[in-house]
Amino acid sequence: MSNKLLSTLFAAGFAVMMMSSASFAADETLAEFHVEMGGCENCHADGEPSSDGVYEFEQCQSCHGSLAEMDDNHKPHDGMLMCADCHAPHDAKVGEVPTCDTCHDDGRTAK
Repeated sequence: MSNKLLSTLFAAGFAVMMMSSASFAADETLAEFHVEMGGCENCHADGEPSSDGVYEFEQCQSCHGSLAEMDDNHKPHDGMLMCADCHAPHDAKVGEVPTCDTCHDDGRTAK
């Protein structure tokens, strides 16, 4: 087989593999995805939710960075919102982009 044909076959196989794992991950909630990395303790102190969500918010930031360090959709909310206010980790699916219409009525969507 020629190198060009092998490269094409490899690229096609890789694309199929990536699409199948992405569709599998999309069926998981954010919580299910994160629990695979270390249990409920990954986000919750002693595996139990805190009363105010502050501990969980700190855990989000320890891996993903602060809102001020993120893209333009996140920066304006720094100091006002916690990640779970928009991302609802036990309900939202992996890869799901939250809409902004819960708080904004001008048709904005998160990117």
